[in-house]
Amino acid sequence: MKLIIAYIQPHKLQDVKKSLYKAEVFKLSVTNAVGCGAQKGYHESYRGVDVEVNLLKKVRLEIAVNEGFVEKTVDAIVEGARTGNIGDGKIFILDLPECIRIRTGERGGDAIG
Repeated sequence: MKLIIAYIQPHKLQDVKKSLYKAEVFKLSVTNAVGCGAQKGYHESYRGVDVEVNLLKKVRLEIAVNEGFVEKTVDAIVEGARTGNIGDGKIFILDLPECIRIRTGERGGDAIG
């Protein structure tokens, strides 16, 4: 089992969801996030004061999958999120030692579905 965490541009969320649905990945969690990376932010003027904005809006996706779905999930995220520009995002893949479905008590891969 793996936990896939992806940070993407907010405007690409619908495209990523469509790609995931085509890949038969239906379960995900979505959270708004802010962060900085290679984009480095931008400057703007607020009430006459120059302000550096380096925490940019991102969307964080968390998807728990069984081993057989890892590559197709990653491929779907890349397909939906890629613009070719800096700031497209990152994907992290972590080992998931245990998963428990609260409703039924199922454990492991059966709990992920």
